[in-house]
Amino acid sequence: MLRRTGIMVAAAFIVAAGAVPAAATSATAAPAPYCGITWGSLQKEGNTAALPQLTNIRAGRHDCYDRLVFDTRGEHVAGYWVRYVNTMTVDGSGQVVPLRGGAKLSISMQASAYDLAGRPTYTFANRAELVNVTGYRTFRQVAWVGSFEGYTSTGLGVRARLPFRAFTLPGKLVVDVAHAW
Repeated sequence: MLRRTGIMVAAAFIVAAGAVPAAATSATAAPAPYCGITWGSLQKEGNTAALPQLTNIRAGRHDCYDRLVFDTRGEHVAGYWVRYVNTMTVDGSGQVVPLRGGAKLSISMQASAYDLAGRPTYTFANRAELVNVTGYRTFRQVAWVGSFEGYTSTGLGVRARLPFRAFTLPGKLVVDVAHAW
């Protein structure tokens, strides 16, 4: 009985010892994330209670990603949904919003582009080119989709389906799209 127990313990030790190098090998084989980015490309969303008004959309370039910022009048962005779509369409009508680039990000936020009297709080000269992103590494186009009943939507054409993150700061929704995986 003692001999059988000793053999079983030794066998278990050999099996466990053999599994460790295999696990260590596969863990070291994974490439390091690009610029430390671990965001992924799945839908992002968030909610708060207040309903702000959109006042501006602007873009910026960083070493590892391009950034799109939605400025609002109000302390917090009430809610947002950012996801890759095959086709960008206008809610209700289904009209296609053409976007340049290999992938399309749909960005919707609970923020009106109008005040309570119906006056616009955000205006633009060209609905197909809200922000000039010429020369950006990842962004290709920022287009207006619409604002209705407290929700505003835009389309972001990007070079490829790349990792992105979305988060809020006081009075802002920020969307960053990485330059690479």
